[in-house]
Amino acid sequence: MHYPIPNPLLPTRRDVRFNLPADQITNWHYTGGSIFTAFLNTFSIVLPVGERFFIDSVRAYRDQITDPELKKAITAFIGQEAMHGREHEEYNAALFSQVPIAPKFEKLVSGILKGLTKHAPKPFCLSATIALEHFTALLGDSVLREPLISEGAEPHYAALWRWHALEETEHKGVAFDVWDKVMGRGVKAYGLRALGLVLATVIFWGLVIPVFVQVLRTEGKLTDWDGWRKFYRFTMGDIGLLRIQLANYMDYFRPNFHPWDHDNRQYLAQIDDFLAAQQKLAA
Repeated sequence: MHYPIPNPLLPTRRDVRFNLPADQITNWHYTGGSIFTAFLNTFSIVLPVGERFFIDSVRAYRDQITDPELKKAITAFIGQEAMHGREHEEYNAALFSQVPIAPKFEKLVSGILKGLTKHAPKPFCLSATIALEHFTALLGDSVLREPLISEGAEPHYAALWRWHALEETEHKGVAFDVWDKVMGRGVKAYGLRALGLVLATVIFWGLVIPVFVQVLRTEGKLTDWDGWRKFYRFTMGDIGLLRIQLANYMDYFRPNFHPWDHDNRQYLAQIDDFLAAQQKLAA
C-alpha cells in the first residue's frame, strides 16, 4: 500500500459534547453573517445520515482486511463518525425546529443513501464514501488552515466545527486505504474512483444548493446583500473556505493520489489543547 507519510495515523475516538445554544442556530457565525451561517447549517443537515453511510460502506469490507493497523483504524474511524453524527443530530434538532425544509431534506438524503447501501454494488458505495471523505477532508483543512473561518463565531458552534475538522483530518486516509486494499490501483479501480467524485460532486451540490436557497427564503435572508457579501468573502474571496481547496479537489483525479499527499498533520498537534479548552467551555 502506498503511504505518502512514513507512519499512517491511527485515529482516536473521542466522546466530546458541545451543548450548543439552540436559540442562536440561525445566526451563530457573527462575522460570517446569516447567509454563511445558513450555508454551514445546510451542510450539517446531511452529515449524520452521510456518516452512517460512510460507516456502512467501510464496515462492509472490514472482514476482508488483514492488516492489523488498518483494522484498528477502521474501528476508530467508525467510532469517530458515530460521535460526529451524534453531535450534528443535536445541532440539526435546533435547525429543524426553525426551518421546516431541513428535516424533509434529511429524510430525502437518508432515503437515497439507504437505497444505495441496499441496492448498489459495494465498490460503488465505497467509491462514493472516499469521494465524500475527500470533500470533508478539504473543508476540514480550510477550517484548520484559516483561523478567520472560526473567529467571530459563537464559541460552542465554532468548537464543534473545529473538532469535526480535526478528526476528519485525522482519519482522512482510512476509507481510502480500505479502497486501496480491496480495489487496488488498476485502470478499473481508478475509473470507478474518479467517477465516484464526479457523481458525488454533481449530486451533492445539486441537492444542497436548492435547499440552501430554500433555507434562506424561510429565514427571510435571500435579499440580505451584506450577508451575501460576507458569504462570498468567506467561501470564494480572501478567506475562501472553498476557493483555497480547488486545486486539492482536482488532485483527486491523479491516478496515484492518496489523501495524505496533502500532509497537514501539523494541525493535529492542536488536539490536546483544543480538548482542554473545550472542557473549560463546557464547564
